[in-house]
Amino acid sequence: MTKKYEKIKQDIREKILSEEYKVSEKLPTESELMEMYHVSRFTVRHAIDELEKENFVYRIQGGGIFVDNWKEKPKSAIKNKTIGLITTHIADYIFPNIITGIDNYISNYGYSILIANTQNNPEKERKSLTNLLSNELSGLIIEPTRSALNNANKGIYDNIKSMGIPMLFINAVYDDMDIPYLIMDDEKTGEMITNYLISRGHKQIAGIFKVDDKQGVLRMKGYIKAYQDHPEISNMSEIMMYQTEENKINMFKKLHTSLKRPEFAPTAIVCYNDQLAFQVINFVKEIGLKIPEDLSIISVDDYQFSKFINPGLTTIRHPQERMGLDAGKMIIDMLNKQPVTSKIYEPELIERDSVRTIH
Repeated sequence: MTKKYEKIKQDIREKILSEEYKVSEKLPTESELMEMYHVSRFTVRHAIDELEKENFVYRIQGGGIFVDNWKEKPKSAIKNKTIGLITTHIADYIFPNIITGIDNYISNYGYSILIANTQNNPEKERKSLTNLLSNELSGLIIEPTRSALNNANKGIYDNIKSMGIPMLFINAVYDDMDIPYLIMDDEKTGEMITNYLISRGHKQIAGIFKVDDKQGVLRMKGYIKAYQDHPEISNMSEIMMYQTEENKINMFKKLHTSLKRPEFAPTAIVCYNDQLAFQVINFVKEIGLKIPEDLSIISVDDYQFSKFINPGLTTIRHPQERMGLDAGKMIIDMLNKQPVTSKIYEPELIERDSVRTIH
């Protein structure tokens, strides 16, 4: 159980790292901190003592507590051989394979992983970053949170960079940060799966994309590009969008309406990923349609259950464990001051039975 002083220390440290409290700024008084955190003066002093030892604050006798110029202070040698891993999800889907790949590589060099989960929430990302930093990490591997939107935590990322902690991104990047990355070619992926449907005779194709993550925006861009290359059918496209915390009920109502149109109902759906595809397949079956006889479905990621559902899902394979191994190698190279090169994985189509040919 986390002690009270540790919670206070962590919260103040987080505010300093994110520059909510700026260098040389005066912090609330001990009495104000006691009131803010509902603790004793002893607990507040314990927390401030710890922060002072770590060069985050300093005291002026009779003057108060101030934020120290922590960026300029000499950094103590990293004691932990630990790599922080921040993902949007942990327990399911493709992430266990990514984690396995990272661990398999870095364990050969005596490193272990400390994992945090943001659930694609910027506030949780911020807390994950500061919590992991309190563990004297050697490096960070990060899957950005809501990467298509403004980077809410850019200040803290800049500060981590100034601390000399190696970082790399997986699956997506923040546009405003120059950090190495490992990503899929998501635009090419969206274009490939849409063109695949067009090559199988489909003209009326609905695309459903998650648009607060860059992967979804780029896959949608690829979908649009495929239709731009086929101007004779471009007016038959239909795009639906959703975000992380959005209830999909209205989206499925819209899809239901589209599927019931007598002349212009879509014959195929491009799904943002396999998780969404499973939801769409269940919905389509509930309204009495058959896959692929009435509607073809294509998706991205090749989740482990995609080949076991009926019919098997045609999808693009995510590199998963390969990405994990590459991320492990890249962070070790960065720790060893070796040059690294960002990598973009080419899409690989896995054909199964969820797409039919229209003659």
